[in-house]
Amino acid sequence: MSKNIESFSDFKLNRQILNAVEDAGFESPTPVQLKVVPLALAGHDVLGIAQTGTGKTAAYLLPIIMKLKYAQGDAPRTLIVPPTRELVLQVERQAMELAKYTDLRIAAIYGGVGAKDQLETLQNGVDILVATPGRFIDLYRKGALHTKTINTLVLDEADKMMDMGFMPQIRQILEKIPSKRQNLLFSATFPAKVEKLSEEFLTFPERVEITPQATRASTVSHYYYKVPNLQTRARLLQYLLKDESFEKVMIFVRTKDLANQVFNFIERKIEGGVRVVHSNKAQRSRINAIRDFEAGEIRVLVTTDVTARGHDIKGVSHVINYGAPLVYEDYVHRIGRTGRAFQSGEAITFADEADLLHLMQIEKIIREKIPEKPMPGVIEIAETPFNEKQQIAREIDHFKRKEGPDYKGAFHEKKPRPIKKSSKSGVKKHKRRRK
Repeated sequence: MSKNIESFSDFKLNRQILNAVEDAGFESPTPVQLKVVPLALAGHDVLGIAQTGTGKTAAYLLPIIMKLKYAQGDAPRTLIVPPTRELVLQVERQAMELAKYTDLRIAAIYGGVGAKDQLETLQNGVDILVATPGRFIDLYRKGALHTKTINTLVLDEADKMMDMGFMPQIRQILEKIPSKRQNLLFSATFPAKVEKLSEEFLTFPERVEITPQATRASTVSHYYYKVPNLQTRARLLQYLLKDESFEKVMIFVRTKDLANQVFNFIERKIEGGVRVVHSNKAQRSRINAIRDFEAGEIRVLVTTDVTARGHDIKGVSHVINYGAPLVYEDYVHRIGRTGRAFQSGEAITFADEADLLHLMQIEKIIREKIPEKPMPGVIEIAETPFNEKQQIAREIDHFKRKEGPDYKGAFHEKKPRPIKKSSKSGVKKHKRRRK
């Protein structure tokens, strides 16, 4: 179907959309767009499996905008459901960019903020509604959402949706919208839970799989350093960020506390500006941090995995994993923040002894070895504190216990007690008492 398509004009999109595409800087369709756009325009249900950074958001937005054409009525005609607030805002932004020469009304609703402004937006009329599952259900129950006109439903980042436990809300949404509609489901991976959802949700879908699941984008080079402890990680981070080629850097950490620590360290030691994003930060603070980073007003964004998916931030030169992710599929999503839109990027992972075990599992998933890079000679390797050694040992213990049910655990191995030999004097005293 995509054999004769070389440019966006070959999709037979109208002039308003083509002008917006040109303004957005899209030069030629990506592989996922080449396959999905014609199928969606033809009215097929689509199951799209594509790695992050492939252009899948535009792949479903372009046919939706083309089919809607202009504003009509007050109730939404298209519903797009991503799993998180950040993804909702990302989709809303791209939809407004691609529909800017039309009069289509696009609205985003999500939790974490008051619903008053969102209710007013809905009352003014909406054509494309982008919503998190929970907020959609909340506003529907309040009578603020009319769903009878919805004829297209998009579930985006379905694997993340399942990981976050949104299946009950998704089923509720499916019950509340017309059964006669076009369905589009997109996922970076295709585990059993997503497969089950697709069987319930899609009708004779056309399957589009651009690359094998959990595949690293070819534009991203990646490697790791063996870094034994947190103090050495900080020294290596400071060394790397002194390199001016690290122009726009995302640093991923596992926990909110560590995110704050890394943020404070960079703020003291490195120039160029830094912000931190995690779930304890207010929604407005998170949005402003991402916008400042995207605009180039700050050089470094420290974040937990709340930004690992969906954020199409242009020009990220480097991703630094301040340790391997414990959800192994997130490795691909993290490093996919760089190397987007046909540009090259670099992803670096700091790995202690426990992280190396996780990297081995990640290598199985992505079906390739992650190269090791030797530590720069100027980096002084710090002594690992006792508490940190214990923490690493516990993580290794947990990993081995999870991988092998028969593993007893390094902390629980019973050592044979030494046999105490009775002293001669003790024997003599005993004999005396018997006499």
